[in-house]
Amino acid sequence: MSDIIQLLPDSVANQIAAGEVIQRPASVIKELVENAVDADATHIDVLIIDAGRTSIQVIDDGKGMSETDARLAFERHATSKIRQADDLFALHTMGFRGEALASIAAVAQIELKTRLRGNAIGTHLSISGSRFVGQEPCSCPEGSNFMIENLFFNVPARRKFLKSNTTELNNILTAFERIALVYPQISFTLQSNDVELYHLKASNLRQRIVDIFGKKISQDLLPVDVETTMCTIHGFVGKPEAARKKGAKQYFFANGRYMRHPYFSKAVMNAYERLLPVGVQIPYFLYFDVPAADIDVNIHPTKTEIKFENEQAIWQILSAAVKEAVGRFNEIPKIDFDTEGRPDIPVFDAHREVAAPQVKLNPQYNPFKETPVPAYTRPSVPKEWEQLYEGIETKPQQTFFDQQSSDELMEEKSPVHYQYKGQYIMTAVKSGLMVIDQHRAHVRILYEQYLSHQKEHKVEAQKVLFPEVVQLSATEGVLLEKMMPEMADMGFELTNLGGGSYAVNAVPAGLDGVPVVSLITDMVVDASEKGVSLRDEISRSLALSLAHSAAIPYGQVLSNDEMEGLVNDLFACSNVNYSPDGKSILGILSQQEISRLLD
Repeated sequence: MSDIIQLLPDSVANQIAAGEVIQRPASVIKELVENAVDADATHIDVLIIDAGRTSIQVIDDGKGMSETDARLAFERHATSKIRQADDLFALHTMGFRGEALASIAAVAQIELKTRLRGNAIGTHLSISGSRFVGQEPCSCPEGSNFMIENLFFNVPARRKFLKSNTTELNNILTAFERIALVYPQISFTLQSNDVELYHLKASNLRQRIVDIFGKKISQDLLPVDVETTMCTIHGFVGKPEAARKKGAKQYFFANGRYMRHPYFSKAVMNAYERLLPVGVQIPYFLYFDVPAADIDVNIHPTKTEIKFENEQAIWQILSAAVKEAVGRFNEIPKIDFDTEGRPDIPVFDAHREVAAPQVKLNPQYNPFKETPVPAYTRPSVPKEWEQLYEGIETKPQQTFFDQQSSDELMEEKSPVHYQYKGQYIMTAVKSGLMVIDQHRAHVRILYEQYLSHQKEHKVEAQKVLFPEVVQLSATEGVLLEKMMPEMADMGFELTNLGGGSYAVNAVPAGLDGVPVVSLITDMVVDASEKGVSLRDEISRSLALSLAHSAAIPYGQVLSNDEMEGLVNDLFACSNVNYSPDGKSILGILSQQEISRLLD
């Protein structure tokens, strides 16, 4: 029998590795920018065309590479950071995958220009699909200049499954932000199709957060700083009033590397117990410095999940640090003794005689002889009260449980509805007692109305007297630009003021009292979470956000006519059972169940 096991060619092995390391254009940018950081760069430029499909260019002023290093950098398992296995547990740099550049070269065309600091001549290297094309001396600045073109040109299946340019650009900006937030001392720029999205100057951490996410976030940040023998934690958390239902900026970093950690997230939220309603999110930017030997970053392929050796102890430290920050900076009313009219506090004098206070008594007072305070008595019914109702005809009102005979569900209901705790509408039907969630029902009604009006272009725009300004990050701005046509069809009129600011000049009619800034921000977050690859998806996302914002809130008291109209509109919808986000709208308590309750 012949042998069947063979060694893979390097080109095939590199493509397999590329499938693990290079999943999309954002992966390329992450690897190249991290390498630039490790090269001690003080300025890094990122330039992309067509969300990285056509080209990705990363330029840095770091140490650069020699002619030999430039060639070896693209070989598999080539690295400058590991010499023995123990080095894996003592890494302090960003990138250390030995196959990163080799994986990129396997699925793209690469040109590298690099010059080692102190050298007069640089090196120009060309590689296409793992095939070495050429290498020659060149004149170039100190540092490295990577040009990655035609990503996945030789893997059409992988290129086919890339998302839309908007989605891929969003992923690029996310990866870029995570690195820029760790290194405020490095200046960064990012251009997409010759449009500058980020120009971040070297600064401190707080300013870097503001430069990325807008000036508004600055007033919501509380500093956190704690140092122990086990770990050091510093950064910022949001004030309680900065909490949002969705889209809060939440970042953890361990030893300069972005990480997800749900367990630590609970520690942060634990500090806001009884300060925030359930279901809201608080922004935070927290940085952990932990001995490298106490963490394992290799438990996840993308290294976004990290295992800590002393997780429970660090949880306690983190929770205490955040509680201290919130307690120290929380605005609590206090007595100000530096203002006029301050209380006169006498100074103690040991030589001054102070008389004991005298208690005055009335020796003649007898509580049993005093007339006690009369207890509350109901007012008597006035005589001839019937005259108050003269001229008013009274009709027997149909009770809640009266029913009409009909084969149809809604024809069976009573004309009188009952509202329970400002949340549920209850009405009798043929099969029992129907309970309707008033908010979810109205969300379903408005959702279908918005979609219908949008298709028919019947949405009316209402001009605002004083335009409000929405401040968005570059990531959110990219999504909003994609959503603009659909938002215009729904009645929104926005003007780009530059710098991530948008003026809201008009909103759909009927949104009186709805916070427009929060509404638009939530719409962008929804589009980010659900994707904006198709026009219909954007329309549904916008319609759902509008419906949730404009729907009848819980606690609002409704008249019988309002409840009647709501129920009728609900049963005219295409789906009466579930809200657009999949939650139950109504339920029926059967007659048998009611009878069992009363047995």
